[in-house]
Amino acid sequence: MSTTRTALPAASAARHAARSGLIQITVTGVLWGTTGVAVQLLREGTGLSPVSIGFHRLAIAALVLLACTAGRLRTMLATLRAAPVPLLLTGVGLGLYQALYFAAVAWAGVSVATIVSLGLAPVLAAAWESVQVRRLPGRLRLGTLVAAVAGLVLITSATESPGAAAPAPLLGLLAAAGSGLGYAVTTLISRQVSQHTAPMTLTTISTVVGALTLAPFALVAGVGLPLRPDTVALLLHLGVVTTAVAYALFYAGLRTTPGSVAAVLTLLEPLTAAALAVALLHEPLPLPVIVGGVLLLTAVAATYLAADRAEPR
Repeated sequence: MSTTRTALPAASAARHAARSGLIQITVTGVLWGTTGVAVQLLREGTGLSPVSIGFHRLAIAALVLLACTAGRLRTMLATLRAAPVPLLLTGVGLGLYQALYFAAVAWAGVSVATIVSLGLAPVLAAAWESVQVRRLPGRLRLGTLVAAVAGLVLITSATESPGAAAPAPLLGLLAAAGSGLGYAVTTLISRQVSQHTAPMTLTTISTVVGALTLAPFALVAGVGLPLRPDTVALLLHLGVVTTAVAYALFYAGLRTTPGSVAAVLTLLEPLTAAALAVALLHEPLPLPVIVGGVLLLTAVAATYLAADRAEPR
């Protein structure tokens, strides 16, 4: 009887931790979804390239996080020395898959870049997890994955500009595939690292390394910008909200959330971006976006339902 009484609180705590992880990843996807509007406004107001904006975004996040964790720099350096390879890979991956995504957008258009990079990540993560456990995903997991990717395709295809140029579609497709592979691999690596590294420490190290990775590309493209209040506000939003806060939540959620599930939940990013484009930029709301949004939200709801039904180990 005592064993049963002990197991019940443990099971309840495990369910609570799993639910908290799902919520943290979901909030991350929504925060990432605000990036598109901010980047569009910055490009229109400053002429900065997407790669340069990505560098500013990571650099601001790194500076803010370093300031917030100044008293723990020795601890972070000790953490880095203890596991340098996975931590450095997480940061380099963070910078590279963003650079590849930006290149895919420039060469093949937003639609191809988003569908291939974001759609490939959960599929690759789920495949790798299945190989590790030597078991195919359950029907609910497969259905969730299919619904989420289908929703992504509908939303992204409907919001692409009809006249969008694709100067190098093959190169863009390869860059998008590389971005999706990088995102999947980085997510799986960072999930392992997050099991024994504090979220703030992991976020700080990864953003510093990511900013250094993007720096050469940004310097070639140009990093100068006018220091106007609106420009500073948008950059702070990108650096603090969509990077420092969002990635801290993402890494915290990965402690209890499988990488494939996290990749599905972060597909809320294009749905949030489409909703903001309708609300703030007064863009039309096509039927495919509505259908895709319903599919994505259904996939998210199914993910939460599966977590509630799962028995903690």
